[in-house]
Amino acid sequence: MSNLRPIEVLIVEDDARVAKVNQRFTEKMEGFRVVAIAATGQEAKVWLEEMQPQLVLLDVYLPDMKGIELVWHIRQHYKQMDIIMITAAEEIEVIQDALRGGVFDYLVKPVLFDRFKQSMEKYRLHLQTLSSHQRLDQKQVDQLLGHVQEPMSETSLAKVLPKGIDPVTLEKVVQAVQEHAEQGLTAEQVGNYLGASRTTARRYLEYLVSIKRIRADHTYGTIGRPERKYYAEQN
Repeated sequence: MSNLRPIEVLIVEDDARVAKVNQRFTEKMEGFRVVAIAATGQEAKVWLEEMQPQLVLLDVYLPDMKGIELVWHIRQHYKQMDIIMITAAEEIEVIQDALRGGVFDYLVKPVLFDRFKQSMEKYRLHLQTLSSHQRLDQKQVDQLLGHVQEPMSETSLAKVLPKGIDPVTLEKVVQAVQEHAEQGLTAEQVGNYLGASRTTARRYLEYLVSIKRIRADHTYGTIGRPERKYYAEQN
């Protein structure tokens, strides 16, 4: 990307501290350059006209107008620009308005760099796809719109799993529960299947329950003591 023209970015944010964070995050990304920072909607309109940036990082709450108003101003006057919202606004109405205005992404403050980086890299790939093709087939359109997700690699999956949950072991637990779908399994039985302790098996099982991959019910054993059994979810 170093020999290509960088993607020019306008930051619209009234909180100077947050604006600096967004600027620092952007400048850590290869192929992006911050061309201006605006603290108000009116100031943003001036920079939009003068700089014609390719990407606008936009807050919802500005001193003189709502960021959504600026979204529609951009759509009316600068159709070639893209917008990523970076805001504390979590109201569904605001999010719906932003999506209807065609924002590329919507990040809720406080934004971690990893999520910011993911958004910017996805945007860069989006531009590369558009610039390198004259026509797109259905699969490419689906990928462009985010309707198709590639299966996560083991390494990627491990990054999003809670600490102490190994993806390979997790799938073994799922397989064990699915193979005994009718009768269900206790944590002790799963532990025996894994060659692990009952406590380790329960940790994996309870995680799978929390993400609704399996379900748990209480039954009574032969001596009348309640047992927690785990069952595969029915599709």
